[in-house]
Amino acid sequence: MTYAGMTGAALAAAAIAGAATAQDANWQMTTTWPSSLELIEIDRHFVELANALTGDALQIDFFEGGSLVPAGEVFGAVQNGVVQAGADWPGYWAGRDAAFSPLATTPSLFNAVDYVNWIQEWGGAEIYDEVYGRFGMVYLPYGVTNNESGFHTNKPLQNLADLQGMRLRVSGLEQGRILERLGGSQVSMAGGEIYQALERGVIDGAEFSTPNVDWSGGFQQVTSDWATPGWHQSASVFGVMINKDAWDALSPETQNALETAATANLLWSLAFTEKRATEAYAKWDEAVNITRYDDETLAEVQKIANEVITEVACENPTSAKVYLSQLEYLADYAQWRDASVPFNLGRTPDGPEIEPIRACAEGQ
Repeated sequence: MTYAGMTGAALAAAAIAGAATAQDANWQMTTTWPSSLELIEIDRHFVELANALTGDALQIDFFEGGSLVPAGEVFGAVQNGVVQAGADWPGYWAGRDAAFSPLATTPSLFNAVDYVNWIQEWGGAEIYDEVYGRFGMVYLPYGVTNNESGFHTNKPLQNLADLQGMRLRVSGLEQGRILERLGGSQVSMAGGEIYQALERGVIDGAEFSTPNVDWSGGFQQVTSDWATPGWHQSASVFGVMINKDAWDALSPETQNALETAATANLLWSLAFTEKRATEAYAKWDEAVNITRYDDETLAEVQKIANEVITEVACENPTSAKVYLSQLEYLADYAQWRDASVPFNLGRTPDGPEIEPIRACAEGQ
């Protein structure tokens, strides 16, 4: 805009227009989590960081799950611009595209550090953007939790025989298939419904999240046993979906500030949730009987998980692309990680063979 030759009135009008353009952007952001589940703290912490780093350029008003739209409708609300941003766990949207499942978690594969490494340095962030981008959104992964608790039941689970016929709340496409091949059956339900389902005996057991989150859900009040480790979800990722038009309206500096907040939150969330999980484990140990699957069972779970991952990847080209990228990371990192045993960052998992998945990804 040029101001040469403009009248006083025109200059005043231009100043008003410029002031309006420079006004703070104000976003509404909601989440899939109610305030009763501790996972919401990851979202709240991101919003605090984002508001601090964006300064006057952006103000995010945060609303707990269900207060603006039902939890299951957060994806559509962001996609359609009803809200500018929505916090999620990507696996909830696997019905829209199966690729959302490994973007959220993997069975017996990635740990939390693997997700952080992959997202930050091995191309994972670009894949999140590609998959969410197909739905008109930008995605910032900003939370990670390590191994989930496992099944909360009213009988001990230690081997495959104990799983036979069990109706268990399990989230995830791959996870459900693995459970069924192990002799159990998958029941799907939202996290807020689990307590009553356990209390009424509608299900025989349930998994949900880490020990601290499960404790906040009150599962210790309606179960007597807890089986570890949580092979179904070896780690989980959380983040924020941002409407693409809302994102594009921000300055590059504000976009960068949000990306910085997401990275900081990602690393903070790992330490925060591991500390909280440690504190909660001590409470669980006093409240219930904690058992561990035997080595033979865990080996069989890994074998079946590898088969299911390959199967799911080859059913969906985008899933194949995600899994291929994850397996390439594991192969690339393995030499150094294994050389540094036992002073390393977790294990190199005995995961599925990479070439069949590569063939499915390249055949798309």
